[in-house]
Amino acid sequence: MKLWLPFLLAVFVVAAAPVAEKPAWKAGAASAKITPEKSMWMAGYAARTKPSEGVELDLFAKAFVLTDEAGAKFALVTMDLIGVPRNLRLAVAERVKKEHGIEPTNLAINASHTHSGPELRTSKIFGADDVALREKEAAEYTAKLEDTMVRLIGDAIQKSVPAHLDYSTARCGVSMNRRTPDGKGGWNNFPNPNGPVDQTVPVLKATSGEGKEIAVIFGYSCHCTTLGHQKFSGDYAGYAQQALERTHPDAVAMFANGCSGDQNPYPRRTMELAQTHGQSLATSVEAALTTNMKRLTGPIRAAYREIPLAYDTLPTKEQLLEEQKSTNKWQATHATRVLQRIADEGPLKPTYPYPVQVVRLGTDLTWVTLGGEVVVDYSLRLKQDIKDPIVWVSGYTNDVMAYIPSLRIWQEGGYEGGGAMIYGTHPTRWSDKTEEHIVGTVMELRKAVE
Repeated sequence: MKLWLPFLLAVFVVAAAPVAEKPAWKAGAASAKITPEKSMWMAGYAARTKPSEGVELDLFAKAFVLTDEAGAKFALVTMDLIGVPRNLRLAVAERVKKEHGIEPTNLAINASHTHSGPELRTSKIFGADDVALREKEAAEYTAKLEDTMVRLIGDAIQKSVPAHLDYSTARCGVSMNRRTPDGKGGWNNFPNPNGPVDQTVPVLKATSGEGKEIAVIFGYSCHCTTLGHQKFSGDYAGYAQQALERTHPDAVAMFANGCSGDQNPYPRRTMELAQTHGQSLATSVEAALTTNMKRLTGPIRAAYREIPLAYDTLPTKEQLLEEQKSTNKWQATHATRVLQRIADEGPLKPTYPYPVQVVRLGTDLTWVTLGGEVVVDYSLRLKQDIKDPIVWVSGYTNDVMAYIPSLRIWQEGGYEGGGAMIYGTHPTRWSDKTEEHIVGTVMELRKAVE
């Protein structure tokens, strides 16, 4: 009997050894520097009076492509930029379908909304030192950016290997609501510790079957406005990605901004604070990575729709001519811009084509992406209304056209409620039906991807 004991033990050990789980996906990621090679006009602050003066932290575009077992693909592109112009999204989506076979419905392009990047608008850059020159520079930069984004998606496909996809979450305290009552019935852009926030940090990790990290994708609902100077920088989100890529050298770290319209990082205004906030966010991501992450399996399903988001009552030409006489510089220049739109395009349109997207990654995760600077109420509401195990809500995706208020903020007014419209070319603020139109569309699209 003693002679058989080692043999029996060996058989037991072999039989009890865990069987390696077969990867349910293929995944690949790629990254490219997109820092302008020369000084350019910067985006994000209307009060700027001069172009960029150097680089504090390089800007990047990054792509992640996920393929399910049936061959369906989802592509995510993130960028350290102010936004995603609609014309850029349309051009990239068309080329990605033609060159890489990924449907526009299955493509999401998210901007970090850093206020320390280049101006992307290729026309009607107002307030620049040399408007014609800055528009030419923006057009050249955007054309090159389009090529880079399409190439990165191709690179990510080429790099794709069998992979596991895992999800977890943590929290980060960098953000604070920035709408504070002024005591006169209005609102100041000032830290409000009692205002609503969403400090969740959702995290996705893609790992090869051999355990090599491919990508770490994370989100947060907070403006990238720590900095306000004249140097290019990805702000706190750029520093968070940099920190994560140092500790995870095989992975591409990608930041997807959330519903940040009324959320700011505090305190602000120095490079050191941007670095500190970035490290705080990176630490939260690391915390999520140490948990028992949820392994995701199942098919990729996506739905996308551009809805006619309605404006409030449009101004007449006579009203705009009167507004041009305002002693408020911003109101007067807004009227001039809108009148120019009428001259160039004809009568004002009552709606804007607003993008809404719902992507399901497996059976557990539902990712909602919305265009524009969506306020935090949308994230808080949708995570209650959608009854899936995991709900991730991102703003600043596929088009960044303006602030998108909830009904609460629309009724309160202030900068996010419609006041910010005077800094662009939109004719007036949105309709009071905005929230219900967007949320209703999200719920319809969610049903479409059962």
